[in-house]
Amino acid sequence: MDMRLRDWALLLGAAGAATLAYGALIEAENLVVERRTLRLPLWPESLSGFRIALLADFHIGSGVSVARAKRAIAMALEESPDMVVIAGDFVDYWRLPTPRLLGECLEPLLLMEGNVVAVPGNHDYYSCHGGDPALLTMICNELNIRVLRNEVWRHLGVTWVGIDSATVGRAKPVETMRLCDSEPAIAIWHEPDLVHLLPPGCALQLSGHSHGGQFRFPGGFTPVHTDLGKLYPRGFYPDAPTPVYTSRGVGTTLLPTRLLCPPEVGLLTLVPG
Repeated sequence: MDMRLRDWALLLGAAGAATLAYGALIEAENLVVERRTLRLPLWPESLSGFRIALLADFHIGSGVSVARAKRAIAMALEESPDMVVIAGDFVDYWRLPTPRLLGECLEPLLLMEGNVVAVPGNHDYYSCHGGDPALLTMICNELNIRVLRNEVWRHLGVTWVGIDSATVGRAKPVETMRLCDSEPAIAIWHEPDLVHLLPPGCALQLSGHSHGGQFRFPGGFTPVHTDLGKLYPRGFYPDAPTPVYTSRGVGTTLLPTRLLCPPEVGLLTLVPG
């Protein structure tokens, strides 16, 4: 009996290791363009067909993550969207090479001629010193990317409402919405699960953070979720307090692997409905 138990343990351990390796080498690199048409009650007819390329969670750190982020940005640009939105977690952790690597990844977005907007995620605050992602804003400013931290920006006929990261205690949804005096409005908030704290007025909230659960079993069982990324982990939720679309993200977190949850470049077409 002891021999059989040991054999089963070895077999399960080997199967688990093989699954993790497959997820890291194959599924985590299987970037897909997720094309969705979102019907939004507060979206105007005058902007019907407005197209957004949604990117999130690059988690730039290693060479693998850099290559994947560059591919995702290239795929987004190939779609010629009206706007590129980056929903936070540009970096995994700020280290000495990170600013250079991040700049290399984001540089092609200059082709969008200023039609790029972003918010920080919780990882954009992580370094040995902690604190403020001012470096992210500096890099993005050089590349004509607008970073919003509890700010609004009227651009291309849309009011972009950028909420800072709730995970690190910087989100101010109520105060930020008070700055929003025109419609239509789109909120960008890294963490999707606090959408109920967003005052009414936005046609859509765009989020990341969840990685879609990152590792799912057949039947949809997802054993691990990020904090504030469990209620709306992936895809479109039209019946949320404000309709939410959550990206599965580009990179990985904790373990560099995925299963039945491929990384995503979102291509969202907005129509009134």
